[in-house]
Amino acid sequence: METKFKKASAGKRGSDVRSDCFIEIEIKKSGGIKLDIKSKVEVMYGELIRKQITEMCDFFEIKHASILLEDNGALPFVIAARFEGALRRINPSLTKQYLLPFNEKNKYKTAKDKLRRSRLYMPGNEPKFFMNAGLHGPDGIILDLEDSVAPSEKDAAQMIVRNALRTVNFYDCERMVRINQLPRGIEDLKYIVPHNVHVILIPKCESAEQILQVEEEVNKLKLEYNIKNNIYFMPIIESALGVIKAFEIASASKHNCALAIGLEDYTADIGTQRTNEGKESIFARSMLVNAAKAAGIQAIDTVFSDVNDMEALRESVVEAKALGFEGKGCIHPRQVQIVHKAFAPTAEEIDRAKKIVLAFEEAEKKGIGVVSLGSKMIDAPVVKRAQRTIKLAKLNKLL
Repeated sequence: METKFKKASAGKRGSDVRSDCFIEIEIKKSGGIKLDIKSKVEVMYGELIRKQITEMCDFFEIKHASILLEDNGALPFVIAARFEGALRRINPSLTKQYLLPFNEKNKYKTAKDKLRRSRLYMPGNEPKFFMNAGLHGPDGIILDLEDSVAPSEKDAAQMIVRNALRTVNFYDCERMVRINQLPRGIEDLKYIVPHNVHVILIPKCESAEQILQVEEEVNKLKLEYNIKNNIYFMPIIESALGVIKAFEIASASKHNCALAIGLEDYTADIGTQRTNEGKESIFARSMLVNAAKAAGIQAIDTVFSDVNDMEALRESVVEAKALGFEGKGCIHPRQVQIVHKAFAPTAEEIDRAKKIVLAFEEAEKKGIGVVSLGSKMIDAPVVKRAQRTIKLAKLNKLL
């Protein structure tokens, strides 16, 4: 490995760090490999850690180096990411990637019309949150490379997210990654497309051209790595211009599965404060729902930022459902089940939908063109809505 004999580090250190590590590598001209490992799990896993570091040195053809590892319970995928991160900071032109074996449990697929009531955000540079994320049962888990990652750690997060996609069991949750705002986000794609990402969230969208840029690069990478699975896009509208161009964005690609809105950036863009009541964003949210439905994809509401107010969250979801949204972002695991329950059809809605569908089916059998339920006539849109309610009830395991 050719370098300018520099020293660099990656990872986190300190008494409050858990499930992570700090690695510092100094490339030398001679002296072989010198390892200084300080680990809280040295007794149990010290030899395995040394073996992993040695194997990575061989892989990257490092002959002479001083390597410091301060370990606070990091799993192998984290150690590998931090080691490679430090190495790339020494040599930014490095092209080799150290890929851990792909977990067989991570090879499942997704579908364009999959239920997306909840998506749980995970900061892309915080592996301590990853291991149990799927146990909370969200419909999707988002490994975030954008707002939750400091600018100085964007490169490190790419490798953490790549390794997590390969090794962490997310228990059948849809595997999502939010890339950085374009054009930087294009660079993120090579770290996620080859590793069975299901949905790519594209932040701060303001034109169809941005979606097409992502689509072009994804297609190139799929061809290069022989990826056969479908990869879908979820553009996020976060500005006044994005709202105006919502339909253009929603209909830009056949790979769009949903259109989401981000209200923190949107309200800042229009010069107002975000409130729980949401009066300041009703126009934007209505525009987004209409654009998504016109394009034949799902409409996904913003996150609810107060993780302690469960009743306000429930009210926010009920309002979102009334506007036509089908899902909502979550920033804490405790929000997931509240969101699921609030988006699910109520017992009254299910009971009425069953009566409407049964009445319609009975009328069809008899060849009757006009259907009524009690004193009310039932037309095609009413039946369609009832059928949708029945479908949602089944997906939510209420029927």
